[in-house]
Amino acid sequence: MVDIPKHTSKLSAIVEYYLNSDNFLRLSAKSQRDYDIHLSAVLKTNVEGRLLGNYTVRSIKARHTNLAYSKWLQAGIRTANYRKAVLSTAWKYCMRLDIMDNDPVRLIETRSTAPRKVTWTREQVVLFLDTAYGNFKWRSIGLIVHMSYEWAQRVGDMRMLTWNNINFDAKRVDLTQSKRGADVHLPIPDDLLTMLRQQSQDFGFQDYVAPKTKPVAGAYVPYPIDHIDTAINEVKQEAGLPKEITAMDLRRTAITEMVEGDADLAQIMQVSGHRNPESVKPYLVNTFSGASNALAKRNKT
Repeated sequence: MVDIPKHTSKLSAIVEYYLNSDNFLRLSAKSQRDYDIHLSAVLKTNVEGRLLGNYTVRSIKARHTNLAYSKWLQAGIRTANYRKAVLSTAWKYCMRLDIMDNDPVRLIETRSTAPRKVTWTREQVVLFLDTAYGNFKWRSIGLIVHMSYEWAQRVGDMRMLTWNNINFDAKRVDLTQSKRGADVHLPIPDDLLTMLRQQSQDFGFQDYVAPKTKPVAGAYVPYPIDHIDTAINEVKQEAGLPKEITAMDLRRTAITEMVEGDADLAQIMQVSGHRNPESVKPYLVNTFSGASNALAKRNKT
């Protein structure tokens, strides 16, 4: 049992209290890991000669949190904003318990990131898959990319997909997204179905659809999230593909193609798992193909 912090407690005690709370335990396992990692980084941030975690609650000012944020920016804007968000969550949890009444985290001046607009071409996807499927050590990486692209799903969810999610008879996949908890039900196209059947023959004896092709300590395990980009970069280099396309661009690519294919917003949301139409808007980018389709339809009227 963790003691309830006081206004004289250190920030490290605030974080520890939150990490042992029911609110934290209700998060998904992935979110818990991410929060733990980034809150640890927050506490170890050196601010004016002291670790931020060693400051007492009552001594932390907006100056300190803004200085810490400037340090986090060295790891990138997204990382800095994420660390601010998780620290804010822990801080506000304790504010609701009247442990403190000020919020210096709220006063951090954040930077915004420009929406990423990079997409893969179909030719690039085909080249990647041909290269990955041509070498057994990259078979699972190929499947992860293939599934992400075909189903417009996040790479992180595809690496954790299990055979229980696959229904070969119905040619469908049913899964719960880790980020929003949305349930999506998707058809399996024939070319992907062929690869999944082959994968099932080779790896169907264990739980994961696309595990590392070499066992770790005698067991087949999913690719660690921080190893995915490395493996994908190896395939890209072998295939001669540009560095700027990344695994996270596959979902955007698929949604953009649905837009260009005249899928309406409700249909796209059933695939993407978004609950709010506003969340889909960043994917509705202007493309030559989309403009051509729109103008062709106008000319038919």
